Amino acid sequence: MDIELVIFDLAGTTVKDNQDVHKVLQKVLAQVGVTISLEEANAVMGIPKPVAIRILLEQRERYPITDKLVQEIHDTFVSEMIHFYQEDDTVGEKEGVSETFRKLKQQNIKVGIDTGFDRQITNALLNRLGWVANGLIDCSVTSDEVEYGRPHPDLIYKAMKLTGVNDIRRVAKVGDTVSDLQEGSSAGCGLVIAITSGAFSVEQLQREKHTHLINQIPEVLELIKSKIKD
Repeated sequence: MDIELVIFDLAGTTVKDNQDVHKVLQKVLAQVGVTISLEEANAVMGIPKPVAIRILLEQRERYPITDKLVQEIHDTFVSEMIHFYQEDDTVGEKEGVSETFRKLKQQNIKVGIDTGFDRQITNALLNRLGWVANGLIDCSVTSDEVEYGRPHPDLIYKAMKLTGVNDIRRVAKVGDTVSDLQEGSSAGCGLVIAITSGAFSVEQLQREKHTHLINQIPEVLELIKSKIKD
């Protein structure tokens, strides 16, 4: 069965990430007296960031956790990430991403982005990368635009609605985190593809339900070709 839509994650999947998101989480939590390791930050990668912040605070149990506190920390996180994506020289796409998007669209396959970021951060990053301006993606969906973020399937379902794709079996989901794979599997995607060059190890990804493991984004093109032959 042909794939009609491929939905890609951002940081760690299609966007270079030297634990940059992890480090910003560390920084903003340190400002309220909470110390976390990069490993602890990594464990919450992929999920909506307000949820991630609450989980990290709950692990400390140092003081009452209020919605106001979580929102204040998240607001700081958003500001820091926007500044990073707008200004840092290291920001860029992973090798072969634009060309992969271009080749998918040449085959009349739609390209979508979904993310645990909110719309403000996502717009800053997409503007920096130029994917929208260059017509390389058909939609983007952020965690603050759906009722439930990853690992729930809401982001995928909204991307389908935006692109006019009706059959979940014709959707491929690509990501580098456990929550990406759980999202794709819970939605029922025809392909659930883990990229092993991101936040989680091969061993961690292998433990989750998936259809394929890849090392680089251009490998998606061969998987799509194989799917067409099935």
